[in-house]
Order: sequence, then C-alpha cells, then structure tokens
Amino acid sequence: MAWSRKVTVSTDDRGHTAGWADAGAQAAPADPARTDPRAAAFFDVDNTMMQGASIYWFARGLAARNYLTTGDLARFAWQQLRFRVLAVEHVGSMSRVKEAALAFVAGWRVEDVERLTEEIFDELMAPRIWTGTRALAQQHLDAGQRVWLVTAAPVEIGRIIAARLGLTGAIGTVAEIRDGAYTGRLVGDLMHGPAKADAVVQLATVEGLELDRCAAYSDSANDLPMLSAVGRAVAINPDGTLLRHARTHGWSVFDFRTGRKAARIAVPSTVAAGLAAGAITAGLAMRRRRAR
Repeated sequence: MAWSRKVTVSTDDRGHTAGWADAGAQAAPADPARTDPRAAAFFDVDNTMMQGASIYWFARGLAARNYLTTGDLARFAWQQLRFRVLAVEHVGSMSRVKEAALAFVAGWRVEDVERLTEEIFDELMAPRIWTGTRALAQQHLDAGQRVWLVTAAPVEIGRIIAARLGLTGAIGTVAEIRDGAYTGRLVGDLMHGPAKADAVVQLATVEGLELDRCAAYSDSANDLPMLSAVGRAVAINPDGTLLRHARTHGWSVFDFRTGRKAARIAVPSTVAAGLAAGAITAGLAMRRRRAR
C-alpha cells in the first residue's frame, strides 16, 4: 500500500497525470480586499526563478554532505552533456531522463529529501534567486493572486522551494511513494514540455482559475506549451528560440542577466541539470551500497 502524501494527484481524460502541493504558510496579499481567486501565475524554476538548475544546486549540497564526490560528478559529465545538448527532445533521450529521475529518488525517505532540500535551499539556492523574478512573483501575490512554481523535480522538492519563497505551492513530477520512501517509479510522466501545460490546465480546473486571466513565466522554448496555455506569457532570461517567439507574438521579455554573465549562465546551466541527475544517481547508488 502506497504511503499517503500531502499532494493532489490528478489525471485528465487523456491520461496525463499532474501533481501539485500547497506550500503551507505563504505571503498574504497586501490588501485582503484585493484577493483575486480566478487568477494565478505559474513560474518555471531553473533559470527563470533561480540562477542555474535547482537539481544542480541540490547535487552540490549533497556533495558537501559527502553523499557525492567530485569523481561522481565528473564521471557522468560527458554522458549527460550528450543527451541534454544533442537530443533532449527526442523520445529516446526523454526515456533516459526518466530513468535518471527514477534512480535519483529510489530508496530515499520523503522526510529526508524534504529536510535536505530545506537545508540546501537556504545554503545554495536562496542566494541565486533572481531578484527581478521574485519581484514579479510578489506583484501577483500583492494583487491577491496565487503563485505556483512548475518544476520537473519531484513535487515535494518544489513545495519546499515554494514555501521558502512564500509562494502558494508547486506543480512537479509525481514520484511513487511506498511506506514513506520513493520507489523509483513515476506516476505519469516527467513534468516537462507539454506535461507542464497539461498540469496547469488541470490545476486551473480544480482550483477554479480562468486561464485567460493567468500568467506564465519561463526561460525556455521547451515551455512554449505552458506559456501558450495562459492569457499572459512572459519570457525571463530567454533562450534564443523563446526570445524570437516572444518578439513575434508581442510577449513581455525580462532579462536579468548582463553581458558575459548571461552567456556563462544560459548555456552551461542546461548541461548542469543533466550532469547533476546522473551524478546523483551514482552517488545515491554508492551510498546504498555502503549502507549494506
């Protein structure tokens, strides 16, 4: 019997599964009279809300706690670089991404992942939150609207990040849990690409949101389905494809990077996400072997 969790899991009529979790205590609107229950904002995390990839910083935090070594990180660099850069949108590559995600969570207790996420957010992620993006999210909160993160990470991790930022909650990948531990199997698909749009639509239906009054923010053309599902799309630190699309369609564009700093952050961070997933897989496997 699967362990119960504080996550809403919904499957639509096309069989697409989404999971979302309320962050708990959150920032209250400046004026309660301005509460706007029909509108919300949806923020991608990596390179949109946070500088770089959240999973990379999580891996760095694990390494600092001796769950990973420098050798673990380096060993998977080339393999992850190949499928992230050369074939990220091909079906075969997405299958490998799913396998990495499965290995990442397998055998971990949920409370341990949440505890580590809280610690690592405070140490490594909080200093890398884009001040400009956080201010945009606060504008929605001040207007009485809900603000949700949308991430490919397990929804429990997304919830912790949302809670630390004072947001409403997070939409994320649903990992199966049994007896308080992740089994290594996914419920549905990774929260990536079209799956994000499907999840936003499902959440809007359940929460009574009007999508044409909602906004979505992302840095990546992979999130065009989500950006196109709402009434207002905003490109944050956009990649080239998203920037061109945004200009063509008259979407707002914010770039909080400058000059060479932007070049350093935009491309390597996509590689870092794949690298970290592989490194975490190796590190956790080694940790399990040592525990036997």
